Amino acid sequence: MKNQQNQTALNVFQWFVFLLANSIALPIVIGHVFGLSGEEISTLMQRTFFVVGLSSFIQGKLGHRFPIVDGPAGSWVSVFVILADISITQGQTGNQTLQTLEGGMFIAGLLLFMLGVTGLVQRLLFLFTPLVTGSFLFILAIQLSGVFIEGMIGESVSKFPVQLEVPIISFFVFFLVVFLSTKGKGWLKSYAVLIGIGIGWLLSLLMVGKGQGIQADSSMIKVPEIFAWGFPDWNAGIILTAIIFTFILISNTIAAVNAMSDVIPNEAVTPSKLNRGTWAGGISHILSSAFSTIGVVPLPVSAGFVQITKQFKVLPFLIACALLSIVSFFPAVVQSLAGLPVYVASAALMATIIQMVGISMQNIVKDTLDQRRLTILGVTLLIGIGLMSLPDGSFSGLPVLLQYILGNGLLVGTIIAIILEQVWKPS
Repeated sequence: MKNQQNQTALNVFQWFVFLLANSIALPIVIGHVFGLSGEEISTLMQRTFFVVGLSSFIQGKLGHRFPIVDGPAGSWVSVFVILADISITQGQTGNQTLQTLEGGMFIAGLLLFMLGVTGLVQRLLFLFTPLVTGSFLFILAIQLSGVFIEGMIGESVSKFPVQLEVPIISFFVFFLVVFLSTKGKGWLKSYAVLIGIGIGWLLSLLMVGKGQGIQADSSMIKVPEIFAWGFPDWNAGIILTAIIFTFILISNTIAAVNAMSDVIPNEAVTPSKLNRGTWAGGISHILSSAFSTIGVVPLPVSAGFVQITKQFKVLPFLIACALLSIVSFFPAVVQSLAGLPVYVASAALMATIIQMVGISMQNIVKDTLDQRRLTILGVTLLIGIGLMSLPDGSFSGLPVLLQYILGNGLLVGTIIAIILEQVWKPS
């Protein structure tokens, strides 16, 4: 009995660390993009922890009911970055831009909620074929790999020269997690991610020193602030973007749920799961808007984590989610957790992406790869991934709406795959 309790506690702790690792990097990146102060980044991280924990709990308990982490969406980050560039050229303040982003997330949340509650999302499922889902997961893996590689070499949070110790530690952690998850036995395999992050954090303290040094509020308890960036603002560009972006958010949910059902034994994707996951995703976006954070979505990378650790039970996941939301009320604890180096978290998450690439391939080859499907796949990947390689500001001369769309390779790639699958019917 005691061994079982100890194992549950370890499972909760590992889920907590995984939730933390997925929550910590992007708020720092966005904070630097918008020139936020150390205290503002600290409160953004506090609100992110609260929303990630609460949103993941809602999905795990009431939504799709899988142990899938909700985390800041890389696809939303691209919109944040594009809008930051546009705001500079148009003479807007960072706060005005962030209020517009709040408005976009709120609209997307309302759309998702209505589609899920009414069951209308079921009428859109025909668009998300295995080829579309597989392409989405593959492009997302490539997008995340770029974010995590930047984090692993220390460039995602600072423009100062990279310290040699940082990539040495991060790549060591990456290969350690990969080795333990493939060659490890028993608890070494089950807790590969936790072991990698723990050893990496220790090496960081010994070789690099103190972490990123996020400034904490002096109060003992602080309630996450509502509309910290101001009340949401709307314009035609962000409304249209939110409507188009809803398709990406639906495909994200479908991909995450499908990926997890492939990993957990005897779990099938049912219409009710997708309906619940969609309306719960709407609540998550409304929470992201209300608490002024980056939009959170179900992370398909969770399937890679579960495949590595074999943690199929939902209860430890739910406890970890609740714990993350609770600790967000304590600024001193948030500051301590923020000491987890971004490059260590990025390295551990990079290792779980390997499993996601495999899941994407399994989706792609579910049907025979004839000339039609190979062509669709090739066009989708070439354009989607190609757009990601363009420097920031490449579309600065185009209308704002086109900048939102073309600046997001994942969005463009997914739309291309959907259109070609529907227009070019198999003979």
